[in-house]
Amino acid sequence: MPENHNRVPKEIMSRPATLGELASSPFGAENLRRRSIKDEMRDNLIRKLRDKAPIFSGVVGYDDSVVPQIINAVLSRHNMILLGLRGQAKSRILRELTEFLDEATPAVAGCEIHDNPFAPLCRECRELIAQKKDDTPIVWRTPDERYVEKLATPDVTIADIIGDIDPIKAAKGGHALGSEFSIHYGLLPRANRGIFAINELPDLAGKIQVGLFNIMQEGDVQIKGYPVRLPLDVVLVFSANPEDYTARGKIVTPLKDRIGSEIKTHYPATLELGVAITEQEAWIRRSEVGVQIPPFLKQVVEGVAFKARADQRIDKRSGVSQRLPISCLENAVSNAERRALLAGETTAVARILDVYAAAPAITGKIELEYEGELKGAETIARDLIKQSVKAAFRQAHPATDFKTIIEFFEAGGALKMSDADPSKSVLAQLSRVPTLLALAGSGNDPERVAFAEFILEGLYANDKIGRSEERGYTAVERRVPSQEVYTDYTMDRARGKKPLN
Repeated sequence: MPENHNRVPKEIMSRPATLGELASSPFGAENLRRRSIKDEMRDNLIRKLRDKAPIFSGVVGYDDSVVPQIINAVLSRHNMILLGLRGQAKSRILRELTEFLDEATPAVAGCEIHDNPFAPLCRECRELIAQKKDDTPIVWRTPDERYVEKLATPDVTIADIIGDIDPIKAAKGGHALGSEFSIHYGLLPRANRGIFAINELPDLAGKIQVGLFNIMQEGDVQIKGYPVRLPLDVVLVFSANPEDYTARGKIVTPLKDRIGSEIKTHYPATLELGVAITEQEAWIRRSEVGVQIPPFLKQVVEGVAFKARADQRIDKRSGVSQRLPISCLENAVSNAERRALLAGETTAVARILDVYAAAPAITGKIELEYEGELKGAETIARDLIKQSVKAAFRQAHPATDFKTIIEFFEAGGALKMSDADPSKSVLAQLSRVPTLLALAGSGNDPERVAFAEFILEGLYANDKIGRSEERGYTAVERRVPSQEVYTDYTMDRARGKKPLN
């Protein structure tokens, strides 16, 4: 078919203001007059695929998994549900579905359910068109206006979603309670000719979920038992967390059976994808000072989330949201910004100690198992940072010789630094360690401090040097066997027994 066969051209969007003008415009073509919302989304998706245009903007890491399944669901004209743990961009994807809608769509002016001028549903619109005919006023609705989202909560009622009979409206208009003129429409009818999204579907009470059956199966609604038929034209999309199936509620089986496609989301598969997502979403561009984030620090922050998802002390059912590295990076940047402002520096470079200072952005985003609860969230957070530094350090310095640095500490050297110390004072301390600044590379003072501190923290994470809050970086404390252990060892030797390792 031609490229714009089923798409309303831009040039007519602001022109037709009445039904007569609309009928004589390109939108008046027979194939567009009664086209459903699902056909509209399908047609526009086909156009995107043929043009090789991006399907979603700002969604990273789903190109080979989630996106193809969404494409199949739209091409199949399915209602769909996104199933996944928290922080997997489910809500964002649902909102991005407006990319498959026309740039503008005509509707009868003043209609609560945004009737199609060529096929009105509500009685009021039918009477208005019968009276004014070609002079019936028309409005144009944008894709964002055609997207309705509701967060499911236990207090949601059937009236909120479907609608209710309004006695006051009936009394003022002199209508019977069973009349269409007495209906107060809920969110679902108001989403007519658009997308209706429900976030966290299992939280919706079972009787409310049952109220969605007719929409999905028969395409109509019933209000208060009155035989009001409204064959709504709507796409229903949902999101859900697998944990919610047992923790707070469940999706009733008949409703789940009527959802065409169940699409499972996931966390980033690689550290590189995670870094890209975090960098895209985090607020790291500050205007007061110039903030730099070394590549290794981005890997460390993202690595915290990856380590947390594999840690046995953290609840796997709850998941570790992608918001954790986003918030952590923002906090680390803010700590670097605070240091630069206090020191009067024009450039702030984020350091490893800034990641430790961002622990409050980690502790609130992990749900601990019993073993983790015994140690505490803050201890777990610091341990996760250490593990992530260890991995990033080994990748950055797979074969570098740090012997002279280690010997400095073994000879009694020590460095004590704070995340608030200005770069010049820290640099003066670091210069005492042989070869450290040479290995840190060139650059301005904050950059050299950041890279040198990464080396020290990497050596600590790999147990080559020690660190404590009181003494700072020191030599590794070697444990000396107690007298009892030594005595037992000698006794074992005297008896001819092999001591345990």
